[in-house]
Amino acid sequence: MDFELNDEQRMFRSTLREFVAKDIVPVAAEWERTGRHPTEIIDRFRELGLFGITIPEEYGGLDLDRVSFALVFEEIARGWMGVAGVLGSHSLAAWMIARYGTAEQRSRHLPDLASGARRTGIALTEPGAGTDLQGIETRAVRDGGHYVVTGTKTWITNARHADPLPVLVKTELTTPAHKGMSVLLVDPSSRGFTVSRDLPKLGYKGTETCEVVLDEVRVPTGDLLGEVTGRGMQQVLSALELGRINIAARAVGVSQCAYDAALNYSRERQAFGKPIADFQAIQLKLADMATDIQAARLLTYWAATRSAAGAVNTEAAMAKYFASEVALRATMEAMRIHGGYGYSQEFVVERLYRDAPLMAIGEGTNDVQRMVIARSLISGAATLDW
Repeated sequence: MDFELNDEQRMFRSTLREFVAKDIVPVAAEWERTGRHPTEIIDRFRELGLFGITIPEEYGGLDLDRVSFALVFEEIARGWMGVAGVLGSHSLAAWMIARYGTAEQRSRHLPDLASGARRTGIALTEPGAGTDLQGIETRAVRDGGHYVVTGTKTWITNARHADPLPVLVKTELTTPAHKGMSVLLVDPSSRGFTVSRDLPKLGYKGTETCEVVLDEVRVPTGDLLGEVTGRGMQQVLSALELGRINIAARAVGVSQCAYDAALNYSRERQAFGKPIADFQAIQLKLADMATDIQAARLLTYWAATRSAAGAVNTEAAMAKYFASEVALRATMEAMRIHGGYGYSQEFVVERLYRDAPLMAIGEGTNDVQRMVIARSLISGAATLDW
């Protein structure tokens, strides 16, 4: 049992930290406030090969081990959680193409996705269907050598840059619904494909989040993921397990940044003639934050390690649930330690406080994660041991 990163992982983390400190931290506050697109940061993602973190080496990817995968999102989120989203949706969709795509689909898409020449995302959620993916209404009707797709997708990260965009659709109306669901790799230049609007958000800025309309978009049957129908829900759910590790790691990064800011501020801020770090009330908050964050980090790395061996539905749910709740608590406590300054955009904790709620919602709400965990334990599919 080893709780340490190996040498390669430590070197990789060091490279990430240097990049974040140099290229993200100095600009995050201003660019987030002005809505500036982080073009230069995305260019550095390409230079570092980060668009290929879930893509096999044979296609030009890094094919990172899962702990290193988590480190990418933890370290970037420490600098600016919003830009981590550019890689999050991309890496999830790229993994899905690598895992389930045909040889032709992999060779056609993965080299460009690995280099960042093209990006991707994943279109699941609809205005009337989020947690209940079986309730989606987007239909794909077979018409000769094409599927004709009609529907609306919302909360789509990378929507304006995704090429292709994997879209979860219903190719058949079945009972249960998931047996008729498939994933199509949609070309955004197709007639009838429109990014209709950008959604206004509390936080998670730095990457676009959009609504996409598909109005009788014709998709060649060769762009059906894996060229098999009725497997879309299984393909998506397995990818979301990896996505939950990504979200958990982002939550750890946000929490760590909040803790660092609170600790530094408590050492510098004077009250009643001494640093507020000398007051027991502040010390207790810092102790609780530090303990929670380290527990979340270890749970996330554990889930990441287990994922390399196969399905980790329960472990990923635990990590995502716990780490995101820690992020909510840690950012609030950091704001309280800062007092009035914590409410100011001049201090980083205000942004962290706005970013944290996304992790409790994205990749399945925390109530859903709790149900996943409980059902796995009750059924015996998972046990509470090491």
